[in-house]
Order: sequence, then C-alpha cells, then structure tokens
Amino acid sequence: MTLNSSGPISLGGSTTGQSVNLELGQSATATISFNDANVRTLTGTSSGASLVMPTNFYGKYYTISASFLVVAGGGGSQVGDISGGAGAGGLLSGTTTLTKGQVYSVTVGGGGAGAQGSNSVLSGSGITTQTAIGGGFGGRTSNGGSGGSGGGVRTDGSYTPGSGTSGQGNAGGGGSASAAASGGGGAGASGTSTSSANNGTNGGIGVASSITGSSIYYAGGGGGGGYGNVGGTAGSGGTGGGGNGAAASGSLGSNGTANTGGGGGGSGVSSSGSTSGGSGVVILSVPTANYSGTTTGSPTITTSGANTIIKFTGSGSYRA
Repeated sequence: MTLNSSGPISLGGSTTGQSVNLELGQSATATISFNDANVRTLTGTSSGASLVMPTNFYGKYYTISASFLVVAGGGGSQVGDISGGAGAGGLLSGTTTLTKGQVYSVTVGGGGAGAQGSNSVLSGSGITTQTAIGGGFGGRTSNGGSGGSGGGVRTDGSYTPGSGTSGQGNAGGGGSASAAASGGGGAGASGTSTSSANNGTNGGIGVASSITGSSIYYAGGGGGGGYGNVGGTAGSGGTGGGGNGAAASGSLGSNGTANTGGGGGGSGVSSSGSTSGGSGVVILSVPTANYSGTTTGSPTITTSGANTIIKFTGSGSYRA
C-alpha cells in the first residue's frame, strides 16, 4: 500500500490510502502518535523533528527489512554404472526491503531425476528478483551438467565436469582415474577430483545458514560412484543434503535430501538407474512486529528471537 499523494490523511481510520495506522499494518483504532518510531520511519524524519499533517505523509509507504534464503533443486546423476555425483542447487542469501501490503511470490524448484534441478525464485514489486539455478546433473556418458553447482563425471572418458554459477555454487570434480567418478559441486566448495582408480570422490560441502535460528547446511554436492567389484569405494555426499555415491554391483547412489537442494549421488558398477536431487527451499525472516500472517502455499511458520520465519517447501506467496 501507499498513502495518497493528495487529499486528507489521518493517523487512524479505516480508509486505505488515508489511514496511517493501516499503512503501518496496525488496526484502524490503534493508539498512535507522531513520535512513534514506526511513524518516524514511515515519514523519514528523526525523533522530535516537526511533522506537518498531511504534507509529510503524502505518497509514503512503510518498508520492512527481511532476510532471505533461496535454494534451487539439486541435480540428479545420470543412468549408468560408475556415474558422477550431481551438483547442488544454487544458493542465494541476503537481506532485502519489503513494502507493506505488497505480495511476494515464491517458486520452489524440484530436484532433477538424472537431470538438472529446477530453479527457485523469490520475486515481487520493488525487490531484486532472486533466482537460484538448479543443480547440474552428474555425468556418465557425457560431460557433467552445469547449473547452480556443476555435476561430476566418470573420469576415464574425455568428459568435462559441469561448471557452477558465480555467487551460487561451484564446479563438479574432474580427474582422470579409471573406473571412478568425481563428486558434484556444492555451494561451499567444488566436488573432489578423482586421483585413484576404482574410487569415487566426495561432493562439495554446502553452506550453513542460521536464518531459521539454527545453523543448518544446504546445497551439498553428490558423491561420485565407484567400482566395488574390485574393492573400490564411493564418495560421500557433501554436508548439506548431498547424496552418497554407491560402489557395489547394481547399486544406486542416494538421492539428495529434500528441501536442501542437495545433489544426487553417483551409482555403482553395473547399475541401471538414475538418482534424484533434493528439492529446494525458500525462507524469509521478518520482524515479528511486522509479520502480516498472510500467506499462500502453506509455508511453515516459526519464530526465532524477535523474528518470524516463513519457510516455503512448495510454491506460494507472502503479503507483507
């Protein structure tokens, strides 16, 4: 909402565009004065400075500082034995300014099934759209997929690991060891390159966020597959939901963990299936005093200290 640019303005009242209380997200009859901190913030004036009604209120709108975390869906590892670990979904975090009354849309990307994950997006009027790119697939008979973080590859072919997106993730691992596969990239580090025959390598670590009030890792890369028939081992998934690789004959790697954006693990020798990446997540943290309670998509609502946490595991929206 925005206060009118002409005509009457009042501190209280139930008319949108005229009532300062409504613009501040308060009830029409709430007690209010010129010296209230939120009134000073709305008008951009310091405490004790003169305020003129209605002139100082024309065209004003109330803004709210919010923190965000946007994580895309992780990639999955391709069909085939001894496949590369998949890349994690891209991760973006920071702060933004929400406008009272505006609706902000959220898209949560799904994990890819042997393919690139889907993007997650936070958008709305007056903010920079935050688009986290889906994680790249882990390669078996091709290059690793590029994405938020890149996929690893089977390293006894002439295959190139996938690249990550700057500011969101890292590349998959490379190497040249025979009958081995490299780990997918994570938000915090690249996948590990192979160095010994038959042994898969680890996915890149994710990034820890405390936006919910607890430190949680997101966007870890998937571990690479290995050749277990001759004693080879698989790589581990990166911290942050990355799936572990597999090495035993016919075994598949683990899928990435849901709502972390983790990449799927690479599969073992003589396997015939693909793995999936973990779905993404979008989280907003706003001051509880400014939380509107108006959402779609059934996000999980919690509190931490003075903030309310809005966690989307599926697409939806928040009206500030």
